[in-house]
Amino acid sequence: MTSAKSKARHLPKGRQADAKDRAELKSLLGSKPSLERTSLLEHLHLIQDVHGYLPARLLVALAEEMNLPLSEVFETVRFYAHFDYVEDGGKPPPPVTVRVCTSLPCAMAGSARLVEELRAMAGPHVRIIEAPCMGGCDNAPFAMAGRYRKGGATAKELLDLVTEGRLNAVIPKYADFGAWMEQGGYRAFGRVRRGELTAEDVITLIEKSGLRGLGGAGFPAHVKWRAVLDAEGVKYVVINADEGEPGTFKDRHILERSPHAVLEGALIAAETLKAQGVYIYLRDEYPHIHSVLSREILLLEDLNIIPKKYVHLRRGAGAYICGEESALLESLEGKRGWPRQKPPYVSENGLFGQPTLVHNVETISRIPAILNGDKEAARKRLYSVLGRVRRPGVYEAPSGATARQLIEMAGGMADGHSLRAFLPGGASGGILPAALADEPLDFGTLEKHGAFVGSGALIVLSDRDDLKEVARNLVAFFAEESCGQCTPCRQGCATALRLLDKKRWERGLLEDLGHVMREGSICGLGQAAPNAFLSILRHFPEEIS
Repeated sequence: MTSAKSKARHLPKGRQADAKDRAELKSLLGSKPSLERTSLLEHLHLIQDVHGYLPARLLVALAEEMNLPLSEVFETVRFYAHFDYVEDGGKPPPPVTVRVCTSLPCAMAGSARLVEELRAMAGPHVRIIEAPCMGGCDNAPFAMAGRYRKGGATAKELLDLVTEGRLNAVIPKYADFGAWMEQGGYRAFGRVRRGELTAEDVITLIEKSGLRGLGGAGFPAHVKWRAVLDAEGVKYVVINADEGEPGTFKDRHILERSPHAVLEGALIAAETLKAQGVYIYLRDEYPHIHSVLSREILLLEDLNIIPKKYVHLRRGAGAYICGEESALLESLEGKRGWPRQKPPYVSENGLFGQPTLVHNVETISRIPAILNGDKEAARKRLYSVLGRVRRPGVYEAPSGATARQLIEMAGGMADGHSLRAFLPGGASGGILPAALADEPLDFGTLEKHGAFVGSGALIVLSDRDDLKEVARNLVAFFAEESCGQCTPCRQGCATALRLLDKKRWERGLLEDLGHVMREGSICGLGQAAPNAFLSILRHFPEEIS
């Protein structure tokens, strides 16, 4: 006979799901759920969308169903800001969450006051969270009530939305498939698919156009395409729609108006490289765009333009670091968004360890026009212009437009404000004085001043702004959003914030710290985070004297 001790050795270890939890999970996931690791975040979103949070018991069942260690599911949940984990028997969060942006553009517009008013007025059924940029900088201060996006609202207006239950995403008016076809849409894709344009033809046209990555790095696009084309293995195309840089909202602008420019560009890339599929990683703060893309992708499938499940739309979960291409790929694979050490580069070892082309939204949206012969397509770019200007918004201008020119396009300085400084590349691009407002905002032109154009987010500061407080806000953002993987970034951001909180800044310490962070951090977050305070030390010494 088998002894009781022998039986105990064969019992499963750790927490186990019961039959009721397994049945509930299977009902949520449907009859044929994907159990691949890449679907983990989507399944977590599904559970939270239904319950309003993630019950521990269903995470146990999910780990069992996906054949994943429970620890990996829990550590993934803990990494992302938008997942609310609740232990068995714990208190769930209030049924409604209002997130108020406190990043620099919204802070300049009074978001701190809005948070105070909301907390004073909200009842126990509403949770108020201070959140990072949600891509609504052109209508600051910005907030999300549930999945409803609202800019420039008062506390009462936001709470009225909650009371009335108007918390769903509002679909914007956009150029749908029919409108895109009337503009000559999918003509370039058709030529590539029929072989009228070979891979060599496509890459040559991109090279001649001079297209560079418009997500921030400015890497020549044709070099990326060539590297993936020449690599051995299964190919993938990934579209980075996770713009989270405070001050940047141009990708939102494109997707709200012309989603098929992005879809066609992605399909051209996939056909050129003979890719296995396309993945679009969309930030969770853009639920309205998720609805648009879901609708248009389904239509492309129904029209047999693409096979079913060829284009995969994935939601982020509130992690700025996932805008970094390798962290994004980790997230797509259902993991924490930790940037990878390079080399190898993603063109060789990307999604699922295979050669991968990663482009941001604006870059890929330029591809159809380039192939259709538009010689200006790559010579212009979109700039997000905001801060102390009359008409914050997205403006198209030649690459290399100056801050002064863009301010004029945005209606000039706001009444009562005089230009003192500007951020040429969002939170990470550094802070420059008004004396440099005639410098071209282009790749390679600002580095000599300790700044860069990045994603083209121009934040305009005036004589009424406290530049030291601006730097504190920016560093606080990076400290919150650091993934924590490497010490120079994790500890550097926290240490910088403590040093900036002092009444008198210590130049030597800050300069040494900035050097360590730039040289030692794994990815661009830690490397760029010191730009805020190093710019003050360099261009505004009077601020610390």
